[in-house]
Amino acid sequence: MAKLTALLLPTLQRNPLTDLLDQLDLGSGDRVGKRSGFVIMLVLSGIIAAAGVLLDSTATVIGAMIIAPLGTPILGIAAGIVTGRARMVVASVVWVSGAVAAVILIGAAFSIVLPTGTNLGGNSQISGRTSPQLMDLVAALATGVAGAFAMSRKDLSAVLPGVAIAISLVPPLAVVGVTLGQGDLDGAFGAFLLFFSNVVALIIAGAIVFTLAGYSRDALALPSRRRRAYTIVTVLTVLTLIPLGLNTLVIVAQATWTARIQSTANDWLSDGEGEVDGVTWKSLVARISVQAPGGRIPPVSALRDALESEVPSFVGVEVDVTDAVVHPVVERD
Repeated sequence: MAKLTALLLPTLQRNPLTDLLDQLDLGSGDRVGKRSGFVIMLVLSGIIAAAGVLLDSTATVIGAMIIAPLGTPILGIAAGIVTGRARMVVASVVWVSGAVAAVILIGAAFSIVLPTGTNLGGNSQISGRTSPQLMDLVAALATGVAGAFAMSRKDLSAVLPGVAIAISLVPPLAVVGVTLGQGDLDGAFGAFLLFFSNVVALIIAGAIVFTLAGYSRDALALPSRRRRAYTIVTVLTVLTLIPLGLNTLVIVAQATWTARIQSTANDWLSDGEGEVDGVTWKSLVARISVQAPGGRIPPVSALRDALESEVPSFVGVEVDVTDAVVHPVVERD
């Protein structure tokens, strides 16, 4: 293990513990400068993220990720755990909690500009952050390892902007605010779950990397304090894995049910002129969009009977019929 650590963290490139803590602890060194910089960049990143979400602009959201300072106190929690600094852990948690509240409020304030009844489902910046899966946690863990590794080596600071882009922290919180402002509680919960899982992944990855880097040994941290801290991290991990795992299962199941519903609906419409325009989901209710001339469709009871063997009984199905406008074909010489 010592040889592996020496290979990954050469002595000349290894960041001393004092430098690492100075970078991650907002309560040490130039406190006023660190904290004012954190607050300014947090507010700006929150505004940019909220604007990017509402504009459905990937480039704008990436800009918010780059300048977002939330990674500092989150990795500060990991460093405090490894080095046995309870004060640093508590202070970092307070900073993260305050940042969460601030960005959500910014997102909620921006949602006021949306017209009443706006459908957020078509916004890729929102839909992509309201249904996290286990793979999101895997990606966040890998990103956390990269971030902590870069913090531990002097020669890898250039990769930190890339780490900031890869780990999604401020944009999900902006989505939480926007969806809450529009009354979409399911979307807000999904976006917050994505943020929370990313935070837990950063803490876990940071704690592992900082431990392998030997910072716990440098700090002479008491083993009992480290064990207590690692227990807390383990509990947080389990609490994150459960909803992410369940959500992943739901997504896989919905994909299967969507294919069955669409196939059954096509058979149901086969004798008429209507066609299935798509299947969308709201929780466990599938909405079938149908286009039919004059809005005429076969009896819905026939579709309901056909779906009984295709989807579970707890899955609701709604049919949304749109009058299809038929344009005559004009032949030209």
